This record gives sequence, structure tokens and C-alpha cells, in this order.
Amino acid sequence: PKKFNFMPRDHIPLDWTERYRPKSVSDLQGNEGRISRVKSWLESWSSIDRPKKRGLLLSGPPGVGKTTLAYAIAEEMGWTIVELNASEQRNAAAIRRSATRGSQHISLDQFSKDNESQSTSRTVILLDEVDHLSGGFSKVSEDRIERTLGSSEEGGSLKGDSGGKAELLNLLKNTRQPVIMTCNDLMRLWGSGRSWRANRDRVLRMSENIIFDRASNLDLRRVAHKILDSEEIGIDP
Repeated sequence: PKKFNFMPRDHIPLDWTERYRPKSVSDLQGNEGRISRVKSWLESWSSIDRPKKRGLLLSGPPGVGKTTLAYAIAEEMGWTIVELNASEQRNAAAIRRSATRGSQHISLDQFSKDNESQSTSRTVILLDEVDHLSGGFSKVSEDRIERTLGSSEEGGSLKGDSGGKAELLNLLKNTRQPVIMTCNDLMRLWGSGRSWRANRDRVLRMSENIIFDRASNLDLRRVAHKILDSEEIGIDP
């Protein structure tokens, strides 16, 4: 069995959720089939030909391990991961800035077609809680995005949610690196108007959706026993 990495006592989180957050795929419980699909999709990026769908949409209720899984698999593969929390930074400029920042962690030879086949290392762009990208899919002009990116003031001329979903589509279309998105509420992402089906199809043409379920009682029991054994605490069956 995999051992937990213990920290000095003054640095150990009091919250067991954080202290025993899974650090590897083998630590995760439940959703085994979905986890295998995520792993297969990421492994396909190691080949010469990138997958047709360059985005992966992990959907399901909060707390099922979507974000944790992304970090665990990237860690096991030795890949860099760059995260943008969409609930905090939601407009087109924020997403573009995050994607650009992510590319700075990639060696320049990975952008060269001549050397692309020689490199298997990747940078995973993680967009957490994309259902918080409220508003529509209307594209913001390039001039406004560039003005915002060039502004010294955080947020610049773009406020709120302007163009966030449209820039998400742009990122999925042009990315050279795997993009993983997490989503708690798919209908909030698609939108509540008449065009929600069209919005769904636009996203799913460029990304694969894997829906996660909550862990079963048996899975939760295994987690509880592992934690309580580590804490040297007994439990009535």
C-alpha cells in the first residue's frame, strides 16, 4: 500500500480533507472507469499525433475528485500543471493571460514542428469550475483583449465575464497542450437560453466530457479506515 507523505507537525494541516488529499491515482477511490479514460486521454498526448479533441471536460458534483485527479495524473506523468480558477478570473483576457503564462513553462523546442516528435513532456492547462464562466459565448474584439493584456491594472478594460466562454473555445481550438476543465453544473456552462444545445455542441466538438459520480459507501468506508488507521483512532464497525 502507498504510504502518506508526512510533514513536520507544525506544518501538518488540521483538516483531514487536506492532510489526506490523494497525491496519486492509486489513492483515489471510486470512478475507476472514468479515471482510466482520463489517463488514456492524457497518455495519447505523448504520441506524435495529438488527440482530435484537445480538451477534457470533467463534470460532476463538487467533492468527487475532479481537480485532485487532474493534479495526481499530471504528477505521475511528470508534467507541469498550470491552473486558472474560473470562479475568480472569468473574462477573455484572464483566460488568454493564463494560457500564455502556461506556455512559458514549456521549452521552446516543443513549439517547433521539427522537434515536436522528440518531446513527450507537456504542460496541462487546468481551468477549474468553468461553469462559473457566466454570460454568453459572444466573442470580444481582439483590440479589447490586447488592450487589457497590455494594461498595468489587473482586469484592465475587460470587466466581469466578458468573452470568457468564447475565449475558452478559442483556447480549445488553438492549444498545443492538453486542456482539462472541471465543471460542477453542465447546464450552467451551456446557458439557460434557447441556444444552450448549440453551445453544448460547440464545446463538445473540441472536448471530451467525462461525468463523475459520488463515491459509493464502500469507497467512503475504505477512505475512512485508511485515515483512521493513520491517525491511530479506532472505529466501531
